[in-house]
Amino acid sequence: MKSIKKTSDISREFLININKQNASKYFFAPLLLVSLLVSVTGFAQQVTGQEQLAIQIDKQGNITYIPDERGNIIPDFSAVGYTQGKRAIPQVPTVVVLHPSSSGNDQHVIQQAIDSVSALPPDKDGLRGAILLAKGIYRIAGTLKINQSGVVLKGEGDKAGGTTIIATGSGRRSLLKISGTGDYNVRQSEAQRVIQNYVPQGAKKLVLADAAGLKVGMDILLCYNMNDRWISALKMDQIDAKTGTVQWQPTDYELKFERRVTAVNGDTISLDNPVMMAIDKLYGAAHIYPFTFEGRIAQVGIEDLRLESEYADEQDENHGWIAVDMDKLENCWVERITAQYFGYAAVSLGYYAKQVTVLDCTSLTPKSIITGGRRYSFNNNGQLNLFKNLYTSHGRHDFVTGAKTLGPNVFTNCRAEYAHADIGPHHRWAVGTLYDQIVTDGQINVQDRGNWGTGHGWAGITQVLWNCEAQGITLQRPWVSGENYSFFSRGALLRGRLEGRPTGYIYQHSKKAPVPSLFELQKLQRRHTGRY
Repeated sequence: MKSIKKTSDISREFLININKQNASKYFFAPLLLVSLLVSVTGFAQQVTGQEQLAIQIDKQGNITYIPDERGNIIPDFSAVGYTQGKRAIPQVPTVVVLHPSSSGNDQHVIQQAIDSVSALPPDKDGLRGAILLAKGIYRIAGTLKINQSGVVLKGEGDKAGGTTIIATGSGRRSLLKISGTGDYNVRQSEAQRVIQNYVPQGAKKLVLADAAGLKVGMDILLCYNMNDRWISALKMDQIDAKTGTVQWQPTDYELKFERRVTAVNGDTISLDNPVMMAIDKLYGAAHIYPFTFEGRIAQVGIEDLRLESEYADEQDENHGWIAVDMDKLENCWVERITAQYFGYAAVSLGYYAKQVTVLDCTSLTPKSIITGGRRYSFNNNGQLNLFKNLYTSHGRHDFVTGAKTLGPNVFTNCRAEYAHADIGPHHRWAVGTLYDQIVTDGQINVQDRGNWGTGHGWAGITQVLWNCEAQGITLQRPWVSGENYSFFSRGALLRGRLEGRPTGYIYQHSKKAPVPSLFELQKLQRRHTGRY
């Protein structure tokens, strides 16, 4: 395995250079306006100018985002992961210690411990306690389930000689299933319409018809209801049909972004995270809805474990499928785990997984047929999630988002080797993902996937590649609703699966990035300006 530079080290490098004000080595020249976006009409031509989006970075590392003619800017991706980075992942005291049993099936004992800790009263931070699995091998014939807040399951290391949990026998299943219950409880009667004709990408303020009922700290859904005109403008009602192809329908594209109100000034509200896709009345209405989610759990952690699946042969399809499967939760974490042989994913986050950090994790040698629906090593379908310092081998879609995965979401400082397919948004309009320092011997693709699957179509919008390296990169731009971007990336520029699609915005391809991580720089700026 090749080494991965930890982002904590990168942060220290940033701080050292900021303190020395050594802009000539690490940052753009002081107070120099540098256009970071250029339109590529061919694969070699670059169009520059003040009309383009730009980022200004001074010698202290402060970023100023220069808007385009409609006010769109590169969004801030930094408020993601556990507590949006406001607090460190906690060190939770151990309350139960277990050792491998002699029976060959440890499921009952571990589940009993999980249930026992789940019944303890939480402390002021919502934590109940940690279950420590001492070094050794634990065999699980089914699934271990955590469905209460404040429970941590941890071992004594993910390497050989540490703590190993094996999914034994046959049966396609998740080894660890962490999930709350329920759904959004939306207060429909308190819905308010966004009255602006256009809200640019990157904005953090909305003007409503009436904001009188909203308060700071209130959770809201920012809902886009896309219309037929939008579908037609994207040509997603014209997907080249094959057996099973489904043309896009506007009723399937109600995009629900979770946000929190940070200020109310008259009928203008401020949000904790920016608009990731411009709101344009031409293509549909936008409303905000206050909501609660009573069944969602929080403060659950999985740490320092090696997770393996038994398998019959290299193409076995009936064995452990997902190592860590999480949904209907927030402010949780998975750190320092290695998953090996699982057919689908090391870590998979569901649609309702929010503010989860997946840190310092590895996915190795999955066993399955190499085809669709397999080997999504680190899979994200949720919102405001952070995947950092990851390594995979022999996967297909190693760092990937699903249909209508809504951001911001971040993959940073990740490497994939022996890749069998591509990295990037997989299908049906993922919005707002930063791929930051991604290295793969496969491809990174952001494109119209056409009739793949049942009609994948446009895979994503506001997809940002920063300092990535791949065997090949496809960067296409949908005809409406925004852009996709690449900065300082390396690899052959590919035309993509389908001809005639606009090329995305590319800056300084194959050139050295002046800062290795956009995410880390944005996070440092947020910390320095006190915008936590």
